[in-house]
Amino acid sequence: MLAGFRSFAKSPFAIVLFALLIVSFAVFGISDVFRHPPGKWVIEAGKRTVTPEQFKAQFDSYRDRQQQQGQVITPEQAVAQGIDTRMLKEISLQESLAEVIRKMGVRPSDKLIADILHKQLAALPPGVRPFDPVTGKFDAKMYEALLAQNKATPVQYEAQLRDGLAQAQLFSAVTHGVRAPLIYSALQAAYGLEGRDLAAFAINPAIVDKVAPPSDAQLQAFMKENAARLTRPETRVLSVARFSAKALEPSVTVPEADVVKAFDARKASLSVAETRSFVQIVAPDAKAAAVIAQRLAKGDSLPAVAGAYGKSPVAIDGKPKAALPDRKVAEAVFALAPGQVSAPIAGDLGLSVVKLTKITPAAAPTLAALRPGIEADLKLQAAQGKAYEQTQAYQDAHDAGANLLDAAAKAGALVLTTAPIAAQGVDETGQPVPGLTPDVLKTAFELSAGGESELIEVGKGEYYAVRVERVIPPAMPSLNEIRAPLTQQWMLKTLLERMKAKADQLGLRVKKGESMEAVAASAQSNVQRVPNITRENARQFQGLGRDLLIATFNAKPGEPFTSRAPQGGYLVAKVEAVRSGTVAQLARVTEAMRRQASQGLYQDVGDAAAEAARLQVKTRVNLPLAQEAIGVDPATLPGAKDGKKKPDAQ
Repeated sequence: MLAGFRSFAKSPFAIVLFALLIVSFAVFGISDVFRHPPGKWVIEAGKRTVTPEQFKAQFDSYRDRQQQQGQVITPEQAVAQGIDTRMLKEISLQESLAEVIRKMGVRPSDKLIADILHKQLAALPPGVRPFDPVTGKFDAKMYEALLAQNKATPVQYEAQLRDGLAQAQLFSAVTHGVRAPLIYSALQAAYGLEGRDLAAFAINPAIVDKVAPPSDAQLQAFMKENAARLTRPETRVLSVARFSAKALEPSVTVPEADVVKAFDARKASLSVAETRSFVQIVAPDAKAAAVIAQRLAKGDSLPAVAGAYGKSPVAIDGKPKAALPDRKVAEAVFALAPGQVSAPIAGDLGLSVVKLTKITPAAAPTLAALRPGIEADLKLQAAQGKAYEQTQAYQDAHDAGANLLDAAAKAGALVLTTAPIAAQGVDETGQPVPGLTPDVLKTAFELSAGGESELIEVGKGEYYAVRVERVIPPAMPSLNEIRAPLTQQWMLKTLLERMKAKADQLGLRVKKGESMEAVAASAQSNVQRVPNITRENARQFQGLGRDLLIATFNAKPGEPFTSRAPQGGYLVAKVEAVRSGTVAQLARVTEAMRRQASQGLYQDVGDAAAEAARLQVKTRVNLPLAQEAIGVDPATLPGAKDGKKKPDAQ
């Protein structure tokens, strides 16, 4: 479902929070609204296009999110899993709908865009808002920097905002007052409240023929059946040279003179100016100002004094002198003592009287307080410089003909030679090998045996170079290597097959009329009963296992069925009774689910609208170009013929 329509269905369209839109950029990226040279688009929907660079940015955002969750996905894996085609379809539907809305003339006014943008920015945390902290004025550079952190520009963001508002306006008009028919939620209520009484007994392994150890021929056949699972992937032995600022940092010493110099450079920017808090009462004229000053000096309450002239006291909290817009008021405030009242002030903005309530003294940083941070920064900078020097020494030696090992030794770099590892960075036991980044792995598995990479920079003073010492092709292990675990798996599989066959036989007896208790007793088992399992309370019965719960709701009442047991093995089960919810329950759930049913209807409308828009504007996608953009050669993919495919029409 389109992200914009989901947002509309869940909340009033007018409440568009900046933070949510920024998150949506991280998920879906930014689609530029400008045309690009013919043939250079990944998606073309009428006058809207998405470039390879934009598609790659969206794909990279997806990979970053997956990596934050501990899952590393290479471009090749993404293509194999169909992630590229799903992203392409989702974005093409977004662009198609936006193009149709544009052609319909649905366009938010510039004033609405400005108002929404102002509200969004004002709602951000104080340290993030793009407003000058002193004057309070909008700061365009801060705004651009904020968007740049999310890989956007003001033009792109405002175009995205305009698209989102146009879509929300259209759907709010189309779906205004629409409610799903009551029968929709009533059917869902009946479905969810249907209760089933289950009776079941497990197959006792003791009643099936004992499984004898397999012969070599049987194991060889079993290996052949499971060749895909048993084949070991290609592995490689790598030598990795690491030039690491982090590793060098403990050996770096920082001269005291450098620490003092850095402190002096930072001291001014880290100093905190004196601030003052005060209350100001604006006076209508000079006579009133004098009276206000006299009354405040006597101790009269601020609200009472201000109220006598139809005014309210204005509290100003913790402002430095430079932040006060009226220069004359600032001079007066910073001349007072706490609790003191000023004389009438003829300021640049009119007459007023102020009472000082608090002084916060200026604070200057000390070397002792800043030393740990300064030393850490200087150490890091020095270590990064050393790492860079090592890379230059390595590069000079490598260019002169030395191999990776010799060049790294001359540069004083760390070299790790790995055990055989797979493309995912795991060893033969499935454990991850530390120190191998996705970029290093990708580079290593693109080289041939004996090949050496260029230096790979991964940022923050970290560099790598990799050499492929040996390539071990995919291969099946020998029978002797895996005989013991393979034998165990074969015997378990055979036992389960026999238990399944026995369960089917016993189930047939129940179907012919024997009672569950009699059949269970003959199988050295006992019948267990679980009453009133519903789809609403199914979580309470997770101990029954997913297979049995699904089978329970799919089974016909009174007919026995065979299912996998939650702890392994098989069981024979039967739904003995089916009952519907009470009238009161059905009424309650029907009403409670009506809103959900309406939202589902909205989503269906949105899906249908996006699909219709795609057909109307004849949207086209260029899958090979999208794959190239994320670093995959389409010609190397299964099914590719004679090089790259032509752009696909969608």
